[in-house]
Amino acid sequence: MRDVLHTLREARPAEFDPDVPVDDGVRRAELARAMAGAQAAPERRRVRRVRPVWGLSLAGAVAAGAIVAATVVTTGGNPSGGTPRAGGAEPVLDARTVLLAAAEKADGQTETMRAYWHQVTISSHTYPVRTDRYAMTVRDRAESWTPSKPGVKAWGLQQNLGAKPATPQDEAAWRRAGSPAKFELEVPVLHKAGTAKARSKTLPARTAPGRPEVNSAALVDGDKVFWLGRNVTMRDLRSLPSDPKRLKAELLRWYKGHGTESGAPMPADQWLYEVAHGLVLDMPVQPRVRAAAFRMLAGLPAVKSVGKVKDPQGRPGVAIAMDEKTQAGVIRHRMILDLSTGTALAGENIMLVPAAGTKIPAGRTMDATVTVTSEWTNSHPG
Repeated sequence: MRDVLHTLREARPAEFDPDVPVDDGVRRAELARAMAGAQAAPERRRVRRVRPVWGLSLAGAVAAGAIVAATVVTTGGNPSGGTPRAGGAEPVLDARTVLLAAAEKADGQTETMRAYWHQVTISSHTYPVRTDRYAMTVRDRAESWTPSKPGVKAWGLQQNLGAKPATPQDEAAWRRAGSPAKFELEVPVLHKAGTAKARSKTLPARTAPGRPEVNSAALVDGDKVFWLGRNVTMRDLRSLPSDPKRLKAELLRWYKGHGTESGAPMPADQWLYEVAHGLVLDMPVQPRVRAAAFRMLAGLPAVKSVGKVKDPQGRPGVAIAMDEKTQAGVIRHRMILDLSTGTALAGENIMLVPAAGTKIPAGRTMDATVTVTSEWTNSHPG
């Protein structure tokens, strides 16, 4: 894992060198653009972002170095009442119905705030092997303990879970290559700030898992815990409005017409979707605020319903998505929800329709992050 981080830090532009990493939800969206093929972006302003304490994850480090300007595909959700599937299968509920159902369940949740917000996530990222014609999926496990009070250290645990072939076809090609235990992956990155031409970096990887690493660090400015259009404190998160219109207005105060990590233009609805994705998947907001975020998303015309799916851990859920058109093709940003609890299970970025010349095949999940645990606790690993 140290080799992975060292390689990606070298490719990291100066703008993205804060004291600690941007929320993973933001990173996942930016990573999808990087995976689709980096291109030139307008000059970016120097900003200082709050990121998880454990340092640069694979997704975060790559995404920070590769930003792609894109526009939203403005196709709406399924018609109200659901759209029948082929062969007489059960209908797909429209996005509004799905999100309002999740909001109702979230409204009924209760919680007790404790010393730390504890999360366990498993992320996967798929890249082509540099010298052979197959792709490998690298998986990471991250565990974080974010303090509820300012002036307290945050804790993190990171472990590389190893790599494996992305598909059965990739596995066959990997075996024909001699089933190597070590290989080099080709990762697209923007080499440095202001560079007009994108390039790739070599990422050393292996099939065997690495050792877990535990560390701790002070919060940025002593109290910043997450990014929500700006660096926010725990108090900021806990005081967000529970009315969807007020929540939308509060978030849009920090929208400047461009992406979360670059100066590239980004429509407001897409920006809201990405920020709300991080809010419901990662952040210790009150249940009624999570419900408000679902209701806010229900009002975005470009959000669509995908239907029943399983997340990368095999858990059943219902997916919503927003599609984004890039130069390399249409990318689907998918969020999988558990309607029985009103929680988000996972986020995925999928190449839906590759453009001509794109190496990423249609249907490939370029990256995914599963939330295994989200809870308040009084303990940490120190």
